[in-house]
Amino acid sequence: MISTDLSIDKYPFGDIMTDKKYSKYEKARIVGARALQISMGAPILIDIPENVYDPLRIALIEFENDAIPMTVKRKKDLFKR
Repeated sequence: MISTDLSIDKYPFGDIMTDKKYSKYEKARIVGARALQISMGAPILIDIPENVYDPLRIALIEFENDAIPMTVKRKKDLFKR
């Protein structure tokens, strides 16, 4: 689950991710959500080259520069012994 609210510290089933290592699924979800926001008119958060117009490319550039204001919540393994 992706949350843009940074004011919450703890969640009942897990913590906000503190390290910057994302799985390929988390990366796809973050970049896809940001590309949708950009295509719907959200402001671009970094300077991009003049010839880049694709929202997906812009979102990837923002992701590589750690400019996307989203966090990842990971649930703890409930079945782990």
